[in-house]
Amino acid sequence: MSEHSEETPKPEDPGAESGPSAEDVARRIGANAGIERRDDGQIDVLKTVGGVRGLLESLLPGVVFLVIFTLWQQLNPALIASVAVAVVFTVARLVRRGTLTQALTGLVGVAICAIFSRVTGEAKDYYVPGFYTNLAYGGALVISILVRWPLMGVIFGFIRSENTKWRSSKSRAKAYAWATWIVVAVFAARLAVQVPLYFADNVPALGAARLAMGVPLYAAGLWVAWMVSRPQPGTQVTDPAA
Repeated sequence: MSEHSEETPKPEDPGAESGPSAEDVARRIGANAGIERRDDGQIDVLKTVGGVRGLLESLLPGVVFLVIFTLWQQLNPALIASVAVAVVFTVARLVRRGTLTQALTGLVGVAICAIFSRVTGEAKDYYVPGFYTNLAYGGALVISILVRWPLMGVIFGFIRSENTKWRSSKSRAKAYAWATWIVVAVFAARLAVQVPLYFADNVPALGAARLAMGVPLYAAGLWVAWMVSRPQPGTQVTDPAA
C-alpha cells in the first residue's frame, strides 16, 4: 500500500478543546458575584454586603485602629488591636462553620494593611493597600465597559434572568454601561478624597474618609446602579435558558 493512500486524519472540532465562551464566563461571574435580591425584586443591599456581621467585619478593625492611634499616637498597639479584632471575627466564622475562604478574607486584608504600616512605621500606610484595590477594581470595570461587557450588566443581568441577552438591546447595554460607570465613580471618589489626605499626613481624616467611603458608599453606589439599570416597560430581555 502506498504511503499516500493512508487515511487523512479528520480535523479536530475547533470547539472541542476550546475554553469557555464569553457567555459562560459571564454566567459564572454573575452566579458568584454575591449580590442578593429581595422577594419584591429589589436588590438587598444589606444582605449583599454580608448583613450586620459583614458590616462589622468590614468596619470595626479600621475603627479600632483609628481610635487607638488617634488617642495615643502609638502605632503598634493600634495595629495589634486591629488585627486582633479581625482574628476574633475569623474564629467566629470558623465556629459557625463558615468556609475557610470567607473566614480568612477579612483577616488577610487587615493583615496586609498592618504589614504595610509596620514596615514603614507610618500609620498612614495602613491605608495604602486600599488605594491599589480601588485602582484595580475601577480599572477592571472601565475595561469591561470598553470591551462592551460592562460588569454590572454581567452581574445584574444574571440576577434579572437576562443573563447575556441584554447585549442584543442597545438600550439595555447602555443602561448597564451607565450602571458600571456609577460603581467606577465610587472607586474614583475614594481615591480623589483619600490620596490627598494621605500626602497631607492627615491620618484621622484619612481614616474617617476610609470608613465613610468604604462599605456605606459602595452599598449606596450599588443601589443607584441597580435603579439606573432597571428595565423599562417593554424592554425586559429574558434568557429562555435561565
